[in-house]
Amino acid sequence: MSNRAALFAAIEGGSSFWSNEISTRGADEVFSRLVGGAYPDRNSALKISERLLSIRGEEVLAEINSGGNFFITPEDVDWPLRLNDLSAIPLGLIGKGNRNYLLESAQSISIVGTRNPTSYGGRIAGDLAAGVVDRGWAVISGGAYGIDAAAHKGALVSEGVTIAILAGGTERSYPAANERLFRDIEEMGLMLSEVMPKVPPVPARFLIRNRLIAALSAGTVVVEAAFRSGSLRTAREAAEIFRPVMAVPGLITSPTSEGCHRLIGERCAELITCAADIFELVMPLTSK
Repeated sequence: MSNRAALFAAIEGGSSFWSNEISTRGADEVFSRLVGGAYPDRNSALKISERLLSIRGEEVLAEINSGGNFFITPEDVDWPLRLNDLSAIPLGLIGKGNRNYLLESAQSISIVGTRNPTSYGGRIAGDLAAGVVDRGWAVISGGAYGIDAAAHKGALVSEGVTIAILAGGTERSYPAANERLFRDIEEMGLMLSEVMPKVPPVPARFLIRNRLIAALSAGTVVVEAAFRSGSLRTAREAAEIFRPVMAVPGLITSPTSEGCHRLIGERCAELITCAADIFELVMPLTSK
């Protein structure tokens, strides 16, 4: 466990190469090979080796646990198996909140969208989230402003389970204005991150974490998204691992719905208008 924790702290998430190496050889062997300089300088091997020489796995685990977090890896019995569909399986995840809710992710829906929604989009995201948890399923989103926050709040107000997949560490509360929301999620749901607790989010990490949002759930719903919204990346990640993608239509003149209309028009997403539509698409697949 300590060697995997050290690798987790030293390797940036989303690397198919290192994920496959560790899945094939095991964390202990990859750790030894990196420290011993067995890899050529590819995939940042030299930089990772230098990091490993300056950290200890036991200290990494202590740092994680000191903040009330827990560390989960693909070797744990409660690891969400859907994440194994990814080409870059996480080396591990840091969680904060109720660990038992990892099991709830087996029946969950991701709801994502723009950070600048209209009142229509915010209301629809909250209503859809409420409809999802009313059926005993969990709601997953990214903890950002806008549609993400509306989805989390809709689930919490309905006393359901919601899981936030963060681009930064669980101790960063980013965005800061959502700090109260994060406290509520920690108390009544679960936060997950692929980086150490105090690591700040950077733009690239938002794109990397989108694959986790897509993989962890049984399907992804896009509620309002601009033509080039990052939410479309989440939709694409979901489609690549054969998860249902759904989109909510808006006014044809609304820029915040252009991305949704693009998904629907290109037959990349099914048009949905309510929670019943979501389950009509998802339930036949989850029952197989």
